[in-house]
Amino acid sequence: MTWLSRIIPFVLLKKFNLPKTVLEYLSFVPIVIMSALWFSNLFVQHLGKLPTVNWENALASLPTLISVIVTKSLLVVVVVGMISLACLKFFM
Repeated sequence: MTWLSRIIPFVLLKKFNLPKTVLEYLSFVPIVIMSALWFSNLFVQHLGKLPTVNWENALASLPTLISVIVTKSLLVVVVVGMISLACLKFFM
């Protein structure tokens, strides 16, 4: 049943033309989602204390950020992030 809620918007939006301002607004959604996921994994929360940096994820972020600047491709960014984190976990 959950697939209906994911498919219906695509089917409906194929038949309508959205205003340019709405399209511009929606273009920022992937950036916001990826940023929220990144920040939530970059810090570790401790009850009653300030959050600390997850250094493994922070180090894996460096090549990932470079791939963002160079390619601007979401697929490349995800693959580079996964590979860099896997390498850090393997060698540390």
